[in-house]
Amino acid sequence: MTDASRHPRVAVVIPVFNERESLPLVVGAIPAGVADEIVVVDNGSTDGTAEIARKLPVRVVREDRRGYGSACLAGVAALASRPPDVLVFLDGDFSDHPEEMPLLLDAIAAGAELVIGSRVLGRREPGALLPQARLGNALACALIRALYGHRYTDLGPFRAIRWSAYQTLGMEDVSFGWTCEMQVKALQRGLRVVEVPVSYRRRVGVSKITGTLSGTVRAGFKILWTISRYGLTR
Repeated sequence: MTDASRHPRVAVVIPVFNERESLPLVVGAIPAGVADEIVVVDNGSTDGTAEIARKLPVRVVREDRRGYGSACLAGVAALASRPPDVLVFLDGDFSDHPEEMPLLLDAIAAGAELVIGSRVLGRREPGALLPQARLGNALACALIRALYGHRYTDLGPFRAIRWSAYQTLGMEDVSFGWTCEMQVKALQRGLRVVEVPVSYRRRVGVSKITGTLSGTVRAGFKILWTISRYGLTR
């Protein structure tokens, strides 16, 4: 944060793809006064999500290049002309609890540079974290520990990072490897990383990743490859 005498500017980036039902719930649950700006990145939705977003108190950015990482990169780029002090990333499916955002920001205020909202450490609604997601998450965290010597419990999407810290990472992944790229690069750069417990519920609609076998396999392969890639190029 650039000036301890003032309230840090917080920007929230929400990547969305066909989330017309859940997006208003997500935006409505962000606590008043916490976010100075909310950027919704429409990643080529075909269900009218963009039209719904334009009725909300958010800035809408379109990114036609499909991929979770592509949407996140576009959201950050949209903020570059007037950077915030802190970036918060939040999914648009209402599986996270936006009202818990102050937990992440409190950890930033206490000195952390990257804060991961851990669904593993927090309370989960039954059926929220599917078995294939739990297994893949555990394998990825075990690989990070083996290669980098740091014990993460989760690669969850709900996270906060100081803008200055984000700028050191050189983020580039355009798909499923985005979250783990950020976490392993944070370790390589020596950032102060912490996890805080967050709640998790069953998402609105069907997951585009863990909701299908092909999506699960593709995401799992990309995540493990990304972790190994950066570990082998240190």
